[in-house]
Amino acid sequence: MNRPGTIDQPRTNDPQKQAPMTTSASEPTGSATPDFTTTGANESRQNRTLEMQLMPEAMARAHMHQRLREAEVERQAVRLVAARRMQRRAERASMRARRALAMAVMH
Repeated sequence: MNRPGTIDQPRTNDPQKQAPMTTSASEPTGSATPDFTTTGANESRQNRTLEMQLMPEAMARAHMHQRLREAEVERQAVRLVAARRMQRRAERASMRARRALAMAVMH
């Protein structure tokens, strides 16, 4: 692919390897676009692209972390409900055993 890159789609993602922006030959000398170095622009564009590329991953990671916490809280709630149910069942069995013992002692 011998086609040169564009500003939006450079040939390389490394700003140091990109050719610096210069005025074109067809542009008049006293034009409104001054000749300037673009290191700051390249750095900000590189950072923006990296941040924008990593943003969905970070959002997905945060979303999955939140879902995992919600699932863990739900599992704890289910375990707590089951433990309370078993505790009530054990208390009822204990009361039945006491009653049965009391009935056996009385007769």
